[in-house]
Amino acid sequence: MTFPLPGAIGLSHLSAYQWEAADGVCGGSPHLHLACTEAYVVTGGRGAVQTLGADGYRETELEAGVIAWFSPGTVHRMVQRDDLRITVLMQNSGLPEAGDAVFTFPPDYLADPAEYAKAAAPPQDEAQARKRRDLAISGYLPIRDALRDGDSEPFTAFQSAAVALTQPKVEQWFPHWRAGALAAAELTGEHLKALANGDAGHLAQAGVRVAEPAKRDGFGMCGRRAEYEIPTSGQER
Repeated sequence: MTFPLPGAIGLSHLSAYQWEAADGVCGGSPHLHLACTEAYVVTGGRGAVQTLGADGYRETELEAGVIAWFSPGTVHRMVQRDDLRITVLMQNSGLPEAGDAVFTFPPDYLADPAEYAKAAAPPQDEAQARKRRDLAISGYLPIRDALRDGDSEPFTAFQSAAVALTQPKVEQWFPHWRAGALAAAELTGEHLKALANGDAGHLAQAGVRVAEPAKRDGFGMCGRRAEYEIPTSGQER
């Protein structure tokens, strides 16, 4: 039997990129998620997160102890200032890797699935990671500046383009959700029914589970990334 993290969330650790972008800011690649809420739990250092959402453009300061989270559709960009380190909690583990995350590449990339996929491919080295980040910044800055000036059209156009780009993949996302978050919620319901009937059978599986990073220093969207491979609920059923 396998045991996922609570709620079948995804978890990783990030150290924000130190590279300076075109606007003089150091940090990661702006992007959004279409079906997932993401949380930053700040474990050390200082920095910020820039966001574009229904409330316009915001920059939220980050330091140890702060938790910031973003609902689907929120463009977010991690900003590095002084050794910023984050633990990321991701709703619906597996969906971002399946395509739920969309970079703020320029419109011509978003309109061409093949070109987008090529530009968004996981980088193998620092040069590729920086190139991908800079391409996302080049599409992000005009959207951010327009939103600052009260013009939301480029932002909503990007959201619509992200939906159009990923629509053919959505049917493939349902198994991730069913095996992960949905299965975890349904299992809780089964436990509650058992408890209501005085049945303690599931408690026979009590115990601790431990995982170490499967990859310790990869190139993530926002920074150097330590990631885990933890089975989802559905794999036990």
